[in-house]
Amino acid sequence: MTEVVSDTTPAATATTVTETPKSSGKDGGNCGNVPPYLHLLPSNSQVKSLFTLIRDRLTIREDFVFYADRIIRLLVEAALNLLPTQTIEVKTPNGATIQGVEMKDKICGISIVRSGESMEAALRDVCKDIKVGKLLIQRDEDTALPKLLHVLLPRDLASRRILLLDPMLATGGSACTAAQVLVQDYGVDEGNIVFVCLIAAPPGVERLHNTFPRMTIIAGELDDSLNDKSYIIPGVGDFGDRYFGTDD
Repeated sequence: MTEVVSDTTPAATATTVTETPKSSGKDGGNCGNVPPYLHLLPSNSQVKSLFTLIRDRLTIREDFVFYADRIIRLLVEAALNLLPTQTIEVKTPNGATIQGVEMKDKICGISIVRSGESMEAALRDVCKDIKVGKLLIQRDEDTALPKLLHVLLPRDLASRRILLLDPMLATGGSACTAAQVLVQDYGVDEGNIVFVCLIAAPPGVERLHNTFPRMTIIAGELDDSLNDKSYIIPGVGDFGDRYFGTDD
């Protein structure tokens, strides 16, 4: 595995640093009470139509994957925009010098398997040669508690900004387990982690923020609640089953 292209710019000279932007506010989602520490995709007709399509139980798998991938791409771009940058000077082919920006730190993507793997392609599309790790965490369907089964991560995580990928943030159990591994076992600063999901529920957002208050959380939409099986309502059903075609 190799580094992100923006990590190495031989002709560039770094100067000032731009810190992570503050929360973008209450722009999307179905829930009216959006906490200030949650970033949401701006709500517009395109985003709403995409979420309508993946929420529809009649949407076939091929279409579900296509429209989910479009949302994931938007989310990844928005998550990258939350990372700090630094200004640089470069020369154009015409000999002019301009000031631009580049990512301040190296980046790593970590997917919570299996559903999180659906978000890896979009990340690789926009971050060339990015390192991607995996945490296999499965939810016990009887207790809704997470189980950590396998870890496959780069060794230099402590020096990187982390995009932690999982489409659904329901109870927050899997996300907290993943973050705990990164912080306690790999020395990652929780403030360097951005959790990225398509849909979040208030209990999961609150739990993740209370456990790791300096972590950034970004979601496509914020839903209303959880049902008695800890599935997000209204939600999309089981995202992994619908995406990977294992719901039959």
